[in-house]
Amino acid sequence: MNRRIDAWSLRLFVATARAGSIVRAAQQEHIAPSALSRRIADLEHAFGTPLLVRSPRGVVPTDAGQLVLARGEQIDADLQGLVREVQTQGGLLRGTVRLYANMSSVIGFLPERLQSFMAACPHVDVALHEQDTRDVIRACLDDRADVGVGVAVPVPAGLDAWHFATDPLQVVVPAGHVLAPRKTLAFAQVLEHPLIGVHQGGALDQSLHERAAVLGQTFAPRVTVSSFDAVCRMVEAGMGIAVIPQSAAAAYAGNPRFVRRPLHDPWAKRELSLYAPRKSPRPKTVQALIEALRGDVASGLASSG
Repeated sequence: MNRRIDAWSLRLFVATARAGSIVRAAQQEHIAPSALSRRIADLEHAFGTPLLVRSPRGVVPTDAGQLVLARGEQIDADLQGLVREVQTQGGLLRGTVRLYANMSSVIGFLPERLQSFMAACPHVDVALHEQDTRDVIRACLDDRADVGVGVAVPVPAGLDAWHFATDPLQVVVPAGHVLAPRKTLAFAQVLEHPLIGVHQGGALDQSLHERAAVLGQTFAPRVTVSSFDAVCRMVEAGMGIAVIPQSAAAAYAGNPRFVRRPLHDPWAKRELSLYAPRKSPRPKTVQALIEALRGDVASGLASSG
């Protein structure tokens, strides 16, 4: 074959096809969009066929692009795995660990634990990706993530899981709200007031819809935003109240303009789990990060489902 296909261009194509956007993929891979676009054009020239259909709304793979995407994902995973294995040979921990984590763990628990880990292992880089819990688990199952953190769910076959943290749900209301004098609140009481939602379709959003349905009611936010800080700004402005994890409430509603109250429904005791693809042995850097994130947790490995 007289046309060279390099692994970096293949990785950029995979990232672009996944993201559906050259701009988003360029941000994820820390490269200029114009440079990424040239790389993909060179790759298309090497294959002798278009790989993407480009439009103002983004990009989608052609039939040939679908084939290159499927094979390219495996090639990239194999190469990244080879790099990690080589980098973890010997006694010195070095290399990159891929960590996927949900929004509340990134806000409330990971910064300090990651700082301690990286201080102890200065030659290890952590590539952190913020995703919803279902995407965290999918990344672990697809071997795109070495370690994941998300809401505790039944453990899929092929993954190991440990307790990571307890992050119960709280109700955030503006100071002076009619619910502010109450010490605790039931979800049924919350549903009687205008609501602010977060991350439509995400794990928390789905859970609140399901719990409302059990009560014979509807979880119908007046406004839905994409982040916990935006939720709290909407609450502060008086647009409604919100149910969010304690970690997020402490980070963004910890001043006198807000009142935070526990949600006392039994299901509101929200647990986070640490996930990892089941491998034996694991790369040393991955095992070191798992141990660091577990901290003093003594619970045993959860069985796979």
